[in-house]
Amino acid sequence: MMDKLILATKIKLGSLNKKMKSNSPNANSDKFIKYLSLVLLILQTSSLVLVMRYSRTASVSNENGKQGQRYLSSTAVVCAEVMKLVTCIVIIWFQSGYSIALTTRQLQEEIIQKPVETLKLLIPAGLYTLQNNLLYIALSNLDAATYQVTYQLKILTTALFSVLMLGKKLDSLKWISLIILMAGVSLVQWPNDSNSQKNLDKNFNEKFIGLFAVLFACFSSGFAGVYFEKLLKGSSTGVWMRNIQLGFFGTIIGYISVYIYDFKAVTDNGFFQGYNSIVWTVIALQALGGLVIAAVIKYADNILKGFATSLSIILSSIFSYFILKDFIPSGMFLLGSSFVILATFMYGLERSVSIKAKENQTV
Repeated sequence: MMDKLILATKIKLGSLNKKMKSNSPNANSDKFIKYLSLVLLILQTSSLVLVMRYSRTASVSNENGKQGQRYLSSTAVVCAEVMKLVTCIVIIWFQSGYSIALTTRQLQEEIIQKPVETLKLLIPAGLYTLQNNLLYIALSNLDAATYQVTYQLKILTTALFSVLMLGKKLDSLKWISLIILMAGVSLVQWPNDSNSQKNLDKNFNEKFIGLFAVLFACFSSGFAGVYFEKLLKGSSTGVWMRNIQLGFFGTIIGYISVYIYDFKAVTDNGFFQGYNSIVWTVIALQALGGLVIAAVIKYADNILKGFATSLSIILSSIFSYFILKDFIPSGMFLLGSSFVILATFMYGLERSVSIKAKENQTV
């Protein structure tokens, strides 16, 4: 879900960044917003993973102190889609000068009167909904640190789909960074020698399910993101309107998923079974995180975003070890994490014009 806003904002705001910065009446204000947005991104990314992990693994008890019902992740995905949908509508309303009539007219013109354009969002909406469900499965079976590092493979899948679907060309630095990324993620999965064979056998199934969910989510994220980018490039529809369309389909598909996989549980215990303040925090972080990312893309650069991602990985590892106590870092994990952090930085770097020119001459 946050990936939608990342790609959308890059396309619609990227061409305006230089002009906005040069014409800004207060450069210091932009600088403050840039670093504030980065701090918020680090906190949002780290807290979402940690709180979601806690919500999926902490013991659940009812009012009588007995074992209670854990919340259904499928319903949480729906709630996040609804919250994101409402947020985007509020943004459109704000951009329309707080005019309900103008907002309604825009929604009718862009959604109802353009059914073909709207239906194009059905595929990425379905993939993003699937991805969000998979991430709950992943964090139910993997510690936050391993999840954070492994999920960076979405950089690889997005790059590959960009080459295949958009015809983009990656320079040698980016290809090298992708190779380092794959090596780093592979090292992170290396078994911890400090665990006994009994514990390794016990945790194998959980880790396998978690890794499969993360890898599938990475492919889903990569394909859906590039598909969404391709749609945006050929359309004049605004970023927030596109996200309203995505949220609309995502909500419908999410509801269908709930009643396919959790119909009996919802019938027996209700849609909001197991909900508490922790669950609503997860939903809010997931739904509203894209707004923070949009601000980062507008005011920051790829190097700073890589720095934020790296700090998020480090913070997740620290909190998993000291707070959740479900993670013991091994030498291989530390080495692999270092590779992933390095690859993230390298992929965000831009080669100098002279080097790119030499590479183009040799091709």
